[in-house]
Amino acid sequence: MIENKKKPNPIDIHVGSRIRLRRTMLGMSQEKLGEALGITFQQIQKYEKGTNRVGASRLQNISSILNVPVSFFFEDAPGEGAGGVSGMAETSSSNYVVDFLSSSEGLQLNRAFVKISDPKVRRKLVDLVKALAAEAEAE
Repeated sequence: MIENKKKPNPIDIHVGSRIRLRRTMLGMSQEKLGEALGITFQQIQKYEKGTNRVGASRLQNISSILNVPVSFFFEDAPGEGAGGVSGMAETSSSNYVVDFLSSSEGLQLNRAFVKISDPKVRRKLVDLVKALAAEAEAE
């Protein structure tokens, strides 16, 4: 049995994942984004999975609603730059960040962290997390 489904373009998948990342960072539902665009949440799901390609004017609207420049959706996109070994390392590290920020714990930590206005407290918190991570690695 031969599958006749076309695979989504890697760029469409990446743009969709960046839409999802930004939407979840803002605590916005698919329904709310869909309402703002005048489309269904199912259409938002298709964009976020890369199943449906986002047109230029729609991407402009999404960037306005999510309060980021259009370029945000293309940051670290596949095929960007010269490609070499360092490019692959950067992509995997940025995927790690996207995965972290897409998790419930990552979002909660990020939201709480940005509310801390004192830079010294933020620095101490980063030092604490690093110390805890080093302690966990030593075990």
